[in-house]
Amino acid sequence: MSVTGLLELRARIDELDQRLVEVLAARLAVCEEVARVKEGTDTPVIQPARVRDVITSRRQLAIDQGIDPDFAEQVFRVLLAETHRIEVAGTRPDAAPDKSAAPESTRSALDTVATRIDHVVIAVDDLAATLSTFTDHLGFHQVPLAGGPTVGMEAIAAGGVTMILVGPTASPAVAAYLARHGSGIQHLAIDVLNAGYARAALTAVDAPLLTDVVVDDNGHEQFFTVRDPASGLQLGFISRTGHRVGIGGTNVLALFDVLAQTP
Repeated sequence: MSVTGLLELRARIDELDQRLVEVLAARLAVCEEVARVKEGTDTPVIQPARVRDVITSRRQLAIDQGIDPDFAEQVFRVLLAETHRIEVAGTRPDAAPDKSAAPESTRSALDTVATRIDHVVIAVDDLAATLSTFTDHLGFHQVPLAGGPTVGMEAIAAGGVTMILVGPTASPAVAAYLARHGSGIQHLAIDVLNAGYARAALTAVDAPLLTDVVVDDNGHEQFFTVRDPASGLQLGFISRTGHRVGIGGTNVLALFDVLAQTP
């Protein structure tokens, strides 16, 4: 493809993005009208049945259009959260008086590729008790780990929030980690557009990195920082370049094995 052809395609993307933002603005304007109608009635702000209907029907629309329904659900959950904010906060003549498009000079290399928190891995001394707390009392539900179940591990989710619980019976390395650090967040995984680029960007600023980029059987590109002694937190960076599947238990345990070999 010629440079001219690429520029034309980018121009089409820019036009479609402008139309997309205009559609979002129109949808949010209707939500402001809904908020005004609700103010004069006993209609609650959150209606779970309506939320479930929106998520289910939009997933089907995505399937009909050949779009990954998990991706579509993620988009609409963000949109629903914003409409809820509008209803709770009330309408304003200026929606964001203190915000503007960030100048290019303020954006780091990581800032250009990081998108969201993908998942959180939590090491726990008592897996059964922790699982009960989250599922029986906090409203999370169990989801399968990619590659099948793994002893001593459970994945739980609520909407787009996924956490992986790892107990001492998962492996000797996990037991050693718990004996050394106790229960708590083992690592927080940040979704990035490209793991190789993200790692190169962090290397350029002398970030303390633990691993190279590793690609698993499902096409996840991942790398990790060294555990920060000040906060006790370790960061992972993941790029889902393959199928949109859950995190595999073997991948999580492999990191504990690496940590067991790290002074």
